[in-house]
Amino acid sequence: MPAQTMLKVQDLRFRYDPEQPQYAVDGVSLCVQKGEFVAVLGANGCGKSTLAKHFNAILLPESGTVLVEGMDTRTDERLYDIRQKVGMVFQNPDNQIVATVVEEDVAFALENLGVPTPDIRTRIDEAMRLAGIWDKRESAPHKLSGGQKQRVAIAGVIAMRPDCLVLDEATAMLDPSGRAAVLDTIRTLRAAGITIVAITHYMEEAAQADRILVMSEGRIVLEGTPREIFSRPERLHRYHLDVPQAAELRDELAKVGIRLPAGTITPEECAQALYELLK
Repeated sequence: MPAQTMLKVQDLRFRYDPEQPQYAVDGVSLCVQKGEFVAVLGANGCGKSTLAKHFNAILLPESGTVLVEGMDTRTDERLYDIRQKVGMVFQNPDNQIVATVVEEDVAFALENLGVPTPDIRTRIDEAMRLAGIWDKRESAPHKLSGGQKQRVAIAGVIAMRPDCLVLDEATAMLDPSGRAAVLDTIRTLRAAGITIVAITHYMEEAAQADRILVMSEGRIVLEGTPREIFSRPERLHRYHLDVPQAAELRDELAKVGIRLPAGTITPEECAQALYELLK
């Protein structure tokens, strides 16, 4: 069965100030297939968050097109449909949490849309389980950890049943355990068939993706699988990016004559390769 296109961007250009010559996004074209997990990397100011905000019509192209399951984001009458298809989670979960009890927060948008009460109950229960915060459903959000708050924000979005979830630096304010919890949630959502686009500067997150896009100065400058992207760190260093710690260890060991497989990019792969060497 051929893959279906979730997002299609064609020659997208966007400036925050039309009087300025510099584009925040400058001639970007890409496709994201349904069910795919795509990570977008780049140094600060490269345009990755600006690109993300085009995926559900928070921003509209100055030129070029953005299609969401074939719907043009500039078509006013399709705006509701587009935002049902693509949900966004931002960097600070406190900005997306509005209620005093977790399950009420997850239900908030559904209630405002007039979804029937029995359907709301079904959808918020499903979303809380998928996001891994079911056991916190009766808790006050302000008492939760950063990672738990972010999973509440994710649950509120997935209760809308989007086909695609865009995470715009959603783990930037979290500690390592919070980031790990959100990554677990991403894996669960992928298994449920939801398309994931993660804007991130954490290489370990990007290593989990199906495909990586690297941006610089508003353009996509590298594209490939995590193994392809992280196999040549010198290319990433050119754009002020690092490789995952496991890949960095792989390269440092190679300098002293201990060679791990070239595709080693995750802690699990690194541990297994070292185990094989030490046997």
